[in-house]
Amino acid sequence: MPVTIQPRSTWAVYVEDEAERAKAAAPPEAGSPWEPYKGGVFIHYRGSFFSFDPDSEEDCKKDIAGVFEEDLDDGEKDIQYNFLICPHGVVYEGRGLERGEANGGDAPASGDVPKGHIWVDGYGAVGRNTAFYSICALLAEPDYPTDEMLRSYRDLIGYLRSEAPSDRRAGPNIFPHSKGYDTQCPGNLTMYAQQGSTIDPSVPWKGRGDIYVYAAQKWVNAAYSGVASGYVRCPETGYTGWSTVLSLTQGLQHELGISPTVQSYGPGTFTAVKNHNTLPGQEFNANIVHIYNSALWCKGYWTSTKLGIWNSDSEDALAQLYGDIGLSYTNLSQKYAMWPHVSKALLRMDQFRLVRGGDINIRAVQHRLNSRYVAGIGIPAMGLVPCDGIYSRDVQQGFMMAIQYEIGIAPASINGYFGPGTQAGLKGKGSATLSGDLRHLFRAACYFNSPTILSNGAPLMYNPDDIGTDAETSTHLTWLRSFQAFSQIPVTATNDYTTWAQLLVSSGDTSRPATGCDCITEITPARAQALKAAGYRIVGRYLDEHLPPSDPYYLGKALKPGEPQVIYDAGLRLFPIFQYNGTQLGNFTYDKGHDQGAKAHAKAVEHGIGAGACIYFAVDYDAMDSEIDSNVLPYFKGVRDALAALGNRYDYGVYGSRNVCIRVSHEADARWSFVSGMSWGFSGNLGYPLPANWSLNQIREYEFQPGWGLDHNVWRDGGDPGVSRVS
Repeated sequence: MPVTIQPRSTWAVYVEDEAERAKAAAPPEAGSPWEPYKGGVFIHYRGSFFSFDPDSEEDCKKDIAGVFEEDLDDGEKDIQYNFLICPHGVVYEGRGLERGEANGGDAPASGDVPKGHIWVDGYGAVGRNTAFYSICALLAEPDYPTDEMLRSYRDLIGYLRSEAPSDRRAGPNIFPHSKGYDTQCPGNLTMYAQQGSTIDPSVPWKGRGDIYVYAAQKWVNAAYSGVASGYVRCPETGYTGWSTVLSLTQGLQHELGISPTVQSYGPGTFTAVKNHNTLPGQEFNANIVHIYNSALWCKGYWTSTKLGIWNSDSEDALAQLYGDIGLSYTNLSQKYAMWPHVSKALLRMDQFRLVRGGDINIRAVQHRLNSRYVAGIGIPAMGLVPCDGIYSRDVQQGFMMAIQYEIGIAPASINGYFGPGTQAGLKGKGSATLSGDLRHLFRAACYFNSPTILSNGAPLMYNPDDIGTDAETSTHLTWLRSFQAFSQIPVTATNDYTTWAQLLVSSGDTSRPATGCDCITEITPARAQALKAAGYRIVGRYLDEHLPPSDPYYLGKALKPGEPQVIYDAGLRLFPIFQYNGTQLGNFTYDKGHDQGAKAHAKAVEHGIGAGACIYFAVDYDAMDSEIDSNVLPYFKGVRDALAALGNRYDYGVYGSRNVCIRVSHEADARWSFVSGMSWGFSGNLGYPLPANWSLNQIREYEFQPGWGLDHNVWRDGGDPGVSRVS
């Protein structure tokens, strides 16, 4: 990593004594022994009795000169720090790459660790000064590091690890000066003084942490480690996450008498909070107050800076949270009745403020779900849904529960599943003329599925003004017809069952006819004729299998020699699929994509599949966005490069959830999408419309004949034509 280190001469000119100034400007003296590869770096700050608010970089240089003078006055031979970093992010040389003396060489012995040493895995007890660089921030006790300072720490550590002379390279450890030593140093830098933090160049940059989240993490670990049965420590990083809120949940369970504690806010915790029947403002248990203030910080609300005290900031933060959820804090009945729900919401990672990429119209629907169906009706199985403007799995489940209530399912029987009872209700009341709340839900579902795609390929958003009216507006009808046509369901412009199903689950109406299928079974002449007689017109088959016949998991799913011709002779078309264990994240790397792209090309040529055909590469699991970024996209770029290197004889498509298909098509140029719609529980199929380039939608798996399983696929008119003859 590039880093500019200002030499000693830049600050030496501010040393007052002439003789000392000459020493400051001279290269640092070599010290021995010096084995930084065994350790790494210690992080320091200027101290609790230090006040620093530089008006210019000149002030920073003067301060470093002052450090040098203080160290000489204390009997040191030179400035003790190897490097110093100012709030502007400028890095200054102290002792540079020579041994420093600032890391606590007089630290007391502890156990097997002698005085002035620290335990390092792989090396045992090493000297705090002989094995570690010291990097000091020009930072006072109450001050927080700037982004510039943190980035310079990161760049400097990267330089010391990989670009310093080989005998001066730093080890991987990042420690606070206070580790094993009685000091407050490095103050508000402590949360960063560890491996995996934002100043560690081996991990992605995460920006600044939150000092109050850090305080919450330190407190909950100190309060409940070894005290609460089953307690799991959370990382002390200053960044919120599931590990932090679950540790806080265990602390709450302990305070409410639950043992052993578990990392889940389940029915037992909910009931205990309900029975405790105390809002934080009336709470006498300081630890419970501490937990709720900590949870508010983790949610991003400004609350009490003294976590054990509930004050006006705490009260304002809680009132704001109620409002963000869609609830009233001034309605005392609702305020108290909803507290167990709000407590649970606090101790989850659900967001109730509009997030980046969130939609205000979706957020309005989320508010309505909470206010009408949780607070108003009180559906027993329904919890508060996030109010972040994102249509997610939790919102989908709450939305389904609201629909179940409106079609007449008894509240005690509501479960959020698209089961037979829900389907029957949608075929009955749901398919009649809609008004009021059920009409609102139908039109909200239309908005959730936006945009749809017009026949000319242009996207069409649902008009949000149509959500709140019973009128059959032209914009509503136009969108609905376009959605039905794009989804390849009957264009009725009504709320019929097939349309409800297509809006609510990625599989849609699984009983609807389809002309596509795929399977792992060889297509013999008899099977080909059976498929044709059943109305199928295109069949997907696998080009290869990664397991040998001797493997117990071998399926024999690959195309057999001559099988494509059998398919064509029956008047069917073929679409080729390639999948080597696509059910695991580890399968997806650039190199594997490149290798498998080349193998797919070779197999397609071997089977006489002509140029221009599209080969579908499978992502056969619920890949999250982070996994799509880290693995799936590189894999498809490897496929793309391999096929290009072989002359671009074949196009490539993607099989996967809607989200996977959309992202791979947009970001890695997949030609067609084969959607795993029957996996309707995948998060990647919730809140995402059908991809604009969908060609096949896999909606049902069933036994076509005894011992012969088949996937039922809607084949889109005008989509991938497949292959109809041997080349």
